[in-house]
Amino acid sequence: MFLLEFIGQFLTLNELAVLAIFFTFIYMLFRGIPVAMALVGVSLIYIIVAETLLDPYRSLFRDIIEFDRTGIDYQRLSALSGRLFGNIVKNPVLVALPMFIFMGLMLDQSGVAQRMMHSMQKLFGGLKGGLSLTVLLIGIILAASTGVIGASVTLLGVMALPAMMKQNYSKPIATGTIASAGTLGILIPPSIMLVIMSDQLAISLGDLFMGALFPGLILGGLYIVFIVLYGVISPNSMPAPEKTEEVGWDVVIDVLKAVVPPMFLILLVLGSIFAGIATPTEASGLGALGATILAAMNGKLSFKVLKEVSRSTLNTAGYIVGIFLAANFFAFILRRYGGDEIVQHMVGNSFDNPYAIVLFILFIVFLLGFLLDWIEITIIIMPLMLPIVQGLELAVPGFDQVRDPQVVWFAILVAVTLQTSFLTPPVGFALFYLKGVCPPGVSLGHIYRGVIPFVLLQLLGLFIVFEFPALTTWLPAKAYGG
Repeated sequence: MFLLEFIGQFLTLNELAVLAIFFTFIYMLFRGIPVAMALVGVSLIYIIVAETLLDPYRSLFRDIIEFDRTGIDYQRLSALSGRLFGNIVKNPVLVALPMFIFMGLMLDQSGVAQRMMHSMQKLFGGLKGGLSLTVLLIGIILAASTGVIGASVTLLGVMALPAMMKQNYSKPIATGTIASAGTLGILIPPSIMLVIMSDQLAISLGDLFMGALFPGLILGGLYIVFIVLYGVISPNSMPAPEKTEEVGWDVVIDVLKAVVPPMFLILLVLGSIFAGIATPTEASGLGALGATILAAMNGKLSFKVLKEVSRSTLNTAGYIVGIFLAANFFAFILRRYGGDEIVQHMVGNSFDNPYAIVLFILFIVFLLGFLLDWIEITIIIMPLMLPIVQGLELAVPGFDQVRDPQVVWFAILVAVTLQTSFLTPPVGFALFYLKGVCPPGVSLGHIYRGVIPFVLLQLLGLFIVFEFPALTTWLPAKAYGG
């Protein structure tokens, strides 16, 4: 009790509990405990500690689970589980999640990307940096048709990296290009991250899809400009091949044949949403069907492929929903401790300027990206920050059509910031996906050096979206306003 009284001079019991919960969670992650188990485990540990060791403060915790001489009040516990599962199962937006995952995985199996790589290599391969441009263009197209980062990075690595090494490309620039191009799918719609953000922030998924389109294309454009300039400044890093074939109309036609099918699928999915013909959930079903048809047209569809894609979809969706449930339980317990009010008070009162508060939140998200996956950040942090952002006076144009323009803008800012989490160690998943398919001689150090300029470009893209919020709200307003 003496220790509690001493700490109480600086922190309230609730503040101490919130800090202890967060630091215990981070510690468990570094110990290698799975994220979902760490979230649930920390929550249950602190309930038990509060109920059994902090008798004088029992009233703070009785609203969660009541303890008595016979044990836990299982009726209240079952009501809590029903609340968590019921909210997820009844949410129609989350139905789009497995459909978009299936769409992306089926596209990876369809042979569309391989065909684009083969045809675009003929078109751009003779240029300095031509292979890097090919990878970036394919990455943008794949991003607009799949949001599965692991599959995109692995696929681009397998297809492009051996050719780049054969052409004596610099290892850092080759690996950096592939890793960054493969992660564009988490921002450019349809994106599974935006699906989860829509649920957590209670805003229109269509608004987020439309709002993320320009920032995603800007980021892809920045990558392309960088590669072109880098090729001029350091031509030896991305040399042209010694022998080049003349590019004729047959090559151009071959590129069109490779690009038109996935572009048609993108138009089918995003166009139906933007035109108001289909909801995002309905469009996700169209996308899954369209990807299956493309695989059949390319002769890649078989029972084995369908089984593998379905199993991978189940595993990926189950992983996300498992973390989703655990994070909701974690957030519920944290809220009962008053953690949401504590965090909102600390962050909301950190600066007088509302834009400085937004930048501070983005800085926190950027730092958390070094330690946590985007799923935990989205599910835990976004709901905590939502009331703060809603209470700020921000000059974000809604064009009289977007219902919550500053929330849409904030969500896209966070999405752009989370792009960096895939490229920053030690939890940069794109780096490890790529390392798993790298040929001998390409080390993790080459990959780390290669992604540095692309992380800086992501931050530049974040600055552009921050300075020009209309980039995130004009398209949704135009779609609604006509």
